[in-house]
Amino acid sequence: MSAYDVIVLGSGPGGYVTAIRASQLGLKTAIVEKESLGGVCLNWGCIPTKALLKSAQVFDYLKHASDYGLTVSEFDKDFGAVVKRSRNVAGTMSKGVQFLMKKNKIDVINGFGKLKAAGTLTVTDDKGTATDYTAKNIIIATGARSRELPNLPQDGEKVIGYRQAMTLKKQPKKMIVVGSGAIGVEFAHFYNSMGTEVTIVEFLPNLVPVEDIDISKQFEKSFKKAGVKVMTNAAVESVDTSGKGVVATVKTAKGIETIEADIVLSAVGIKTNIENIGLEDLGIATDRDKILVNEWYQTNIPGIYAIGDVVPGPALAHVASAEGITCVEKIAGVHTPPVDYSNIPGCTYATPEIASVGLTEAKAKEQGYDLKIGKFPFTASGKAQAGGTPDGFVKVIFDAKYGEWLGCHMIGAGVTDMIAEAVVARKLETTGHEILKAIHPHPTMSEAVMEAVADAYDEVIHL
Repeated sequence: MSAYDVIVLGSGPGGYVTAIRASQLGLKTAIVEKESLGGVCLNWGCIPTKALLKSAQVFDYLKHASDYGLTVSEFDKDFGAVVKRSRNVAGTMSKGVQFLMKKNKIDVINGFGKLKAAGTLTVTDDKGTATDYTAKNIIIATGARSRELPNLPQDGEKVIGYRQAMTLKKQPKKMIVVGSGAIGVEFAHFYNSMGTEVTIVEFLPNLVPVEDIDISKQFEKSFKKAGVKVMTNAAVESVDTSGKGVVATVKTAKGIETIEADIVLSAVGIKTNIENIGLEDLGIATDRDKILVNEWYQTNIPGIYAIGDVVPGPALAHVASAEGITCVEKIAGVHTPPVDYSNIPGCTYATPEIASVGLTEAKAKEQGYDLKIGKFPFTASGKAQAGGTPDGFVKVIFDAKYGEWLGCHMIGAGVTDMIAEAVVARKLETTGHEILKAIHPHPTMSEAVMEAVADAYDEVIHL
C-alpha cells in the first residue's frame, strides 16, 4: 500500500493543476485517472473544440477572400482532416500533461478510483485488479459529462453529446442544436461554417442567456446573419429517430413545429461525475449532484476535499484550476485568500466571440447601484475595420457613486483575449479614471475598452 500526502482523483484542468501545485509545495503527490490525462478539457472540451473553430475560421476567410482583395480560385474542405487535426491537437496537449507529471515527480495511477475510507482510495485498473492507496489528503476532481434530458436520451448516433460532435465521421447536412450555452453555440457556429444547415433551439428568450442582454441581442443578430436558424422560447418535446434521420417536435410560442435533420446535438448543460466514487459510503454531504465544501474545499469528512465541476460554482476550467491551487495551498499551510467568485471571466469562442466578467446591467440594477454605462462599437475601431471584423462592441458598467468597475461585457473578434484587462483591473479595485489614464496602444482591439470607459464618463473621443 503506497502512502502519499495528497492523492488527486481526476486529471482535468482542476486535477492536474492541483497535483502540480501540491508537488511544488513539497507534498508527495499522486493522481488517479481512468482515461486520458488532461480530462475532458484537454481531450474532449476546451482544446479540441478550439482546433475545430480555428478550421472554421480559416474556411470562412477563404470564403470571403475577395473582401481582402484576394482571389482564391479553388478551395474545399476535408471534414475528416479537420476532425483529425483537432484530435491531434488534443493528443499533443495530453502528452504535455504526461511530461508535466514526470517533471514534477507526480505518480500517475491509471484506473477508476473509489473512496474506501478517509485517507484510503481503492483504484481498479482496466484488468479488474484493485489496489489500495493511502493519503493524508484526498482531493476529488472528477469533473462532469454531458447532461441528458429525459425526453432527449442520447444514443450516440442520431442524438449526440459533445464528444460525438467532435468526432463525427461524416458531416451532417442538417443539424439541430438544443441549448445555446457556450457548448451549443460553439458547435452551432462550427457546423454552420462548414456548410451544415443548423437550427438552434433555446428554451429561454435569448441565446447565451447568462450574458448581458445587449450581448445576447448582438449575438443572435450575428448568428442569423451567418445563416443559423434561431428558435428561442422553444423546447424540444420529443425526437423520432426511427427513420433515416431525426424528426424533432418543437414547442414554440406560436405552436408546435416539426423539424427534420440528420442529427440532434444535445447541449443542455453538464452532469457531475460523482456516482460510484464512495461518497455515500463515507457519508460525504451532497446537494443534488454537487459535493458540499467550505471556502477551502473541505468536505464534511476530514481529509477529503473536492474542487471543480463537482462543487457549487461556475463549471469552468480556469475556476477548477484556481480552486485546486487554493485547496492545496491551504493544506500546505500557505496563507492564501479564498477564490473570488464575483470576478470570474466567462468566454464563448464562437464567431463573434463573447467575453464577460462581473455584473450584467440588469443584475447591477437589481442590486441597487446607480450606474455609469459606456459602450464602444468595433465599427469605430480602426483595427477592427482593417481586420474585417467590425461586428460587436465593448460595454462597461461602473458604480456612479464610488467608481467601482462592476462589469465588463464584450462581443467581437478576439475579445476572449481582451477580457483579462477587466479581470485584473477589478482585482486591483481600479476605477474608470485610472483606465482612462492608462495609455492603450493604437491601433488595437483593446483600445475599445478604454473608449468604452471614456463613453461612460462622457469623454469618448472616437464616437
